[in-house]
Amino acid sequence: MARIAVAQFAPLLGDVDANLERVTHIAAEARAGGAGLLVTPELALHGYDLGAISPETAIAATDQRLPELTAGGIDVLLGYHERRGMRLHNSASYLSAGGTVHTQRKLYLPNYLAWEEKKHSSAGQALRAFDTGIGRVGVVICNDAWQPMLPWLLAQDGAEVLFMIADSSADVDADQVDNVRYWGDLLEFHARMCQSWVVFCNRVGVESGATFWGGSRVIDPRGETVAAAALWREELLQVEIDVEYARSERRRLPLLADARLGLLRREISRLIEAGGDL
Repeated sequence: MARIAVAQFAPLLGDVDANLERVTHIAAEARAGGAGLLVTPELALHGYDLGAISPETAIAATDQRLPELTAGGIDVLLGYHERRGMRLHNSASYLSAGGTVHTQRKLYLPNYLAWEEKKHSSAGQALRAFDTGIGRVGVVICNDAWQPMLPWLLAQDGAEVLFMIADSSADVDADQVDNVRYWGDLLEFHARMCQSWVVFCNRVGVESGATFWGGSRVIDPRGETVAAAALWREELLQVEIDVEYARSERRRLPLLADARLGLLRREISRLIEAGGDL
């Protein structure tokens, strides 16, 4: 069993130092509650409206302040705006034992309706599962969860736990889309189809006119919600998960093992050659 803490909070826009201090305090609280891992929302160190702050606030994945968050003996999955050479990325780093285990960069940047993420970040170029103390895991950042092949690819790469971190607001296209319900359906779908634990961490608070709804939750490999945070307010959600449950589900019903990756490669190659995008 692994005990995970999910930090549903409202970052201060552009105040990296204050947000680092906040995450440090939350990590200490989570550790005191017995958690071995703290999960934070997308862009937890910066806030969502990157167009309202200086790009100089972006930090490198090698910034020594990041692994210091693990000094209390807890792993941390941290969302932030990353500076990487000449490019900026919407990233999340898995930090453990004073080091960085893996950094995932957001792959699909929405640039429609009220979103303008391509103005402020470059798209990531890789998706990988990786090993941690709780098992093999993968990270999906907000809009990437709306590309159904991405969580599935992580599961094919061995991920038994999918961390989905978000800055989802209730305001965008609200007359057409119930974001809370859509996200709930989406998370349950990924848990069932990927036969994985899904740990969803969404922020709260009001920022630049957007209201973020929270609703963080943990869903088991059969799509059942085992723990959920409230809507609209800050909360530290703690829950125990059994990674063996994902393994037993995959043995019981071999959906992932029956994938036929060679067939998929051939059909994807055909679509690309016929004019599909890269």
